[in-house]
Amino acid sequence: MPSIIGIDLGTTHSLAAIWRNGEAELIPNALGETLTPSCVSLDDDGSILVGRPAHDRLHTHPAQTAANFKRYMGTSRAIPLGTQRMRPEELSSFVLKSLKADAQAFLGEDIRDAVIAVPAYFSDAQRKATRIAGELAGLNVLRLVNEPTAASLAYGVHQRNAERKFLIFDLGGGTFDVSVLDFFEGVMEVRASTGDNFLGGEDFTQALVDLFCRHHGLSFDSLAPGDAQRLHQQAEHAKKRLTQAPAQSATLKLFTNNRDYSLELDAPTAERACEPLLQRLRKPVERALRDSKIAVDALEEIILVGGASRMPMARKLVTKMFGRLPAAHLNPDEVVALGAAVQAGLIARDAALNEMVLTDVAPYSLGIDTAMQVSADQFVPGHFLPIIERNTIVPVSRMQRIFTLRDRQAKLSIKVFQGEARLNADNIPLGEFTLDVPLQPAGEAGADVRFTYDVNGVLEVEATAFPNGTKRAMVIEENPGVMTPHEVAARLAALSALKIHPRDQLENRTLLTRADRIYEETLGDQRQYLAATIARFHALLERQNTDEIAQARRELGALLDRFDVHVTH
Repeated sequence: MPSIIGIDLGTTHSLAAIWRNGEAELIPNALGETLTPSCVSLDDDGSILVGRPAHDRLHTHPAQTAANFKRYMGTSRAIPLGTQRMRPEELSSFVLKSLKADAQAFLGEDIRDAVIAVPAYFSDAQRKATRIAGELAGLNVLRLVNEPTAASLAYGVHQRNAERKFLIFDLGGGTFDVSVLDFFEGVMEVRASTGDNFLGGEDFTQALVDLFCRHHGLSFDSLAPGDAQRLHQQAEHAKKRLTQAPAQSATLKLFTNNRDYSLELDAPTAERACEPLLQRLRKPVERALRDSKIAVDALEEIILVGGASRMPMARKLVTKMFGRLPAAHLNPDEVVALGAAVQAGLIARDAALNEMVLTDVAPYSLGIDTAMQVSADQFVPGHFLPIIERNTIVPVSRMQRIFTLRDRQAKLSIKVFQGEARLNADNIPLGEFTLDVPLQPAGEAGADVRFTYDVNGVLEVEATAFPNGTKRAMVIEENPGVMTPHEVAARLAALSALKIHPRDQLENRTLLTRADRIYEETLGDQRQYLAATIARFHALLERQNTDEIAQARRELGALLDRFDVHVTH
């Protein structure tokens, strides 16, 4: 059977591995290294450089070199590479093509099939972009596996005879993932998974850059590209030095505008500069623990994954949160690729893995736009109706019935969203289509909307009208895109033109902010009950009756107090 390689396509480094002879084995690149920098550069002769040479050109030819493009997967962003502009998928394909060539040289055979690990919190668009990158590299992507799940597979291979619960703390160069897992009788069950796609080691490096610029009154954005890259590299080196020898100090230096600038850093100073980022690491951990319904003291181990997890400040945070030292017996840079190779072995049905089973979950909620009824004759549009809630075991298929709101309504608009917010203005749009429905009195016609979500994170939506049975289906493939500067300016102008309204009063605004936070933390019937209560409170604010609002505010506050006790215990 042709070999299947496992790939960790990372923000800062990428690597590949193979499952053979009963174990996962890393594949060295042409330099004999297992880590290939995720950098692409356009050489002077017009050829493409990937990996270490491209990384070196970040400092000498920043305008011809691209890095950190994984962060923009799933968007239409064009990244300059010399005189060309390339999408993140194209740049990622060069990295994948390099890994494929390394694997072919190492294994002595043609490689077509691969398993690629992606951040657990990657959206549908980001997963699709990763698949496209694989296709552009000439790879048949058999499976996308979540990075913390891959890490747990590598861990589970070494612990196959144990029954244990553990948490994966995966802090990479550009993303942060958390998964809580339960391993028993050869079954690796992901109980909960969450994360932050814009939080990683690069952000900690940038925090040190920002500290340097504030100290000297410099604007990082106004620095010349070469100076900016040199300062970033100085900060990266300082971060690594403080990681390897936290008792020592490190110095940032920059010569620009005919002046020398320097700043000496020690570990406490760096930690203070990164404190906002450390606080951001807490929320996904807390949410994953709540959703998993596994108590902290029931976790046997906390497994650190990702190069940025080596930072002493990250380890210190984990130690404080869990009251114990995290495990460090697996190389955090390598474990995801090794786990992707284990997944490849499972797909190939290797005899050594016959007794191992993996279950995974949907890391985010998927649903549709709906109108919330707040009174007998009043509906408020723009609300999120979850159909597949986060941390549902996949593959999964769920159905929700929706109804028309108007007599003789001819069409239903099915708008699909991803996220945890109560209002769809704060969620990610994935796609939409319309469905013809019979002309009936309001509420007597509608559609059964079915979401089917597979192990690769691909979502199919099917709507069946009733009572006539007309069907429409779509596989969600659209990129959500980003707002243009013109759209941002238009929204700012529209918001500034709004009059002062009771909902903007501090007490009401604080209550609504808290309500939205608790809504995101709850699931199931409680979530929908809370959504309806918040919607009714919004409706009262519109009427601007001070006495009614005060009473409703007290009632909603009491309800939130009860929910807060529930979600924190």
